[in-house]
Amino acid sequence: MTSTTRSALVTGGASGIGLAVARRLREDGLRVAILDLPGERAEGVAREEGFAFVGADLSVRADCRRAVEETVSSLGSLDVLVNNAGFQHIDPIADFPEDTWERMIAVMLTAPFLLSKYAWPHLTRTRHGRIVNVASIHGHVASPFKSAYISAKHGVIGLTRTAALEGGPLGLTVNAVCPGYVRTPLVEGQLADQARTRGISEEEVLEKVMLEPAAIKRLLDPGDVAGLVSYVVSEGAWGMTGAVLDIDLGWTAR
Repeated sequence: MTSTTRSALVTGGASGIGLAVARRLREDGLRVAILDLPGERAEGVAREEGFAFVGADLSVRADCRRAVEETVSSLGSLDVLVNNAGFQHIDPIADFPEDTWERMIAVMLTAPFLLSKYAWPHLTRTRHGRIVNVASIHGHVASPFKSAYISAKHGVIGLTRTAALEGGPLGLTVNAVCPGYVRTPLVEGQLADQARTRGISEEEVLEKVMLEPAAIKRLLDPGDVAGLVSYVVSEGAWGMTGAVLDIDLGWTAR
């Protein structure tokens, strides 16, 4: 790896997995910008943590381009891109709002493509660039009531593999990490949504839905995922590309 300080952009970086990744990369010595929706909450996190902040709506193509430009302007370079931003909506397909579907696909599949496209010249400049796409165990398997989320996460794995083949000759590695359920505000919100949709209690959702297929019956912490991302962007992972790395509590061992 080059001796100069590397720079990273982490999307969805103001909370949950994104914030944990941003903190870990800073500990690893990188300069970090976090991207999130504009607003006092996210901007306050960036100020408190000492991160550069990029306010953007990833469902808007122009914002994706601007996010890369602002990151390079603020940090001076861009060596690592972590596509983490996302959200969930839980409803049967018959009731799933069309506009919500379109926004979810835009944020979780189209935006990683666009950000990778716009960042490509910067990431390949040093021949040590890294892209990490935070997918999900739902990039492999399906669950009811999450059609847009699961479609996007399956697509992100395909994007990861294709970009890895194209980036390899340029020294750019592209990998995906696939967590199981992580203790984040997003998952905590799902407990209530799943309870409503399934007509059961939140405790039953955790035990009988979220953790039922897992060998280890506990939620992951955001720092667990951040530790894996830290390795994937490190010099030691130079030969890893196109990999889909599960941290899923044994979900797919069955």
